[in-house]
Amino acid sequence: MKHIQKGAEPQELTAWKAMANTNWQPTYGVLSGSPKDALKQALVAEQGGICCYCERRLTSDDSHIEHFRPQHDPAVDPLDFDNLLCSCQSRIKKGEPRHCGNRKDKWFDPNLLISPLDHGCEARFRFTGDGEIRPASDGDKAASTTITKLGLDIPKLNALRANAIEPFLDSDLSQDEISTFVSGYLQRDVFGHFGEFWTTIRYLFGELVTE
Repeated sequence: MKHIQKGAEPQELTAWKAMANTNWQPTYGVLSGSPKDALKQALVAEQGGICCYCERRLTSDDSHIEHFRPQHDPAVDPLDFDNLLCSCQSRIKKGEPRHCGNRKDKWFDPNLLISPLDHGCEARFRFTGDGEIRPASDGDKAASTTITKLGLDIPKLNALRANAIEPFLDSDLSQDEISTFVSGYLQRDVFGHFGEFWTTIRYLFGELVTE
């Protein structure tokens, strides 16, 4: 789970909400068209193109706008940009395991769900060389619950993390080449994207990067 630094609400969404009048009030249920597209694009951009929870690459046809605090909570403004993220998985294929926002669904416990908006979220998890994710501290109940509730330890994601790790284990690479490889991977590319499973790579190989 990579920390997400929230930016400003997209102007298209702000302008759409400003159209409120006595006969019409903006709600998430009627949000559509260019304002919704601009919202999703802004979320993807600030996340560097990776899922807010598992860090898979986001695609337009397999991602959805995620309310961190469930929108059914009467204390939550469903249009509050600071509560909105972009999660992977949109249309679930038959037999496909649910994870991230789809698996979390309406569940929420502020004491047991670690937020990607929390500056310290990255330090709450550790990773193994074969792609498994675990709490950084054995007694961290919130980390273990977050892993379970989001399905971050399902075989599918473990395998994808292992695939992301494999190129960094190439024995033909020199120490300097690995350092350069890792350094480049941890930076945004020309499209503003981070590498998939960013925190996994930083956890396992970040110390190889030389200043």
